[in-house]
Amino acid sequence: MMAEPLLQTVDLVKSFPIRRGFFGQRRLRLVAVDRVSLSIARGETLGLVGESGCGKSTLGLTIMRLYEPTSGQVLVEGVDLGRLSGEALRKIRRRMQMIFQDPFAAVDPRLTVEQIIREPLDIHQIGSPASRRERVRALVETVRLPSDALRRFPNEFSGGQQQRIGIARALALQPSLLICDEPVSALDVSVQAQILNLLRDLQDQLGLSYLFVSHDIAVTAFMSHRISVMYLGRIVEIGRSRDIVTSPRHPYTQALLSAVPEPDPGRRYQRRRLAGDVPSPIARPSGCPFRTRCPIARSECAEVEPVLRPVEAEHLVACHFA
Repeated sequence: MMAEPLLQTVDLVKSFPIRRGFFGQRRLRLVAVDRVSLSIARGETLGLVGESGCGKSTLGLTIMRLYEPTSGQVLVEGVDLGRLSGEALRKIRRRMQMIFQDPFAAVDPRLTVEQIIREPLDIHQIGSPASRRERVRALVETVRLPSDALRRFPNEFSGGQQQRIGIARALALQPSLLICDEPVSALDVSVQAQILNLLRDLQDQLGLSYLFVSHDIAVTAFMSHRISVMYLGRIVEIGRSRDIVTSPRHPYTQALLSAVPEPDPGRRYQRRRLAGDVPSPIARPSGCPFRTRCPIARSECAEVEPVLRPVEAEHLVACHFA
């Protein structure tokens, strides 16, 4: 019998109302997340990759209920977050925390590092003041910040150190799941490696699960056990990291991988370029959402929307001709 997933989404949809026209008389809907179903096991990292604007961050915020879902379910240990409110919702949110893309914008610059990391403990009234201070000191050591960091302010630190402050704050409530929203995209390459290695070490030490959101498929493959590829709000391919990287089936995934620079200057490789731009999520194409840019699209693609289907063990793809 398989263990129950730590996190599961079922046909999750998030759309936003849009008004168009001179007097705003046209009412349209922008569908940012379109019927997304995924699951994350305990101790697992699920990567979520795609171009900017495909709905990755919106999905993470909807899972956290920072955006209210339009429809569908978010289940944490089998509990439907959509049915919770008040103290019950507040209690389960301790198990889910976020790491944000811009570490400086995610903190209050008027607070010291000690106050920033202690804030979740104060809000949830966990422990005594003395135990909270001790917890903060331990977290600073865990994320490898200098010992004198507690009394300093965020602007006194480098970008990598600021992200370590954000990670420490996310760990304060001892969560089971971290949603990492582009956690290294704002950092230098050398610093990116340090933060990624820190996240992997923390996962081993604390048994954390990650939803790792990124536009960089190489970084995502390094971090993830499985990868889900998102396009125009939909999951178009999902599978084990090695299968996605070595044997991508969806044309969109193949294009993302071909854009990764080849480190060997003597090796020739062919870049697969996509035609056109990403369609508007307000006026989505009929049938397959990728067909307007797909090199293998046929008439059937405009008529029938593909669904995720297995092509190998644990490898699913939404393409008629994969």
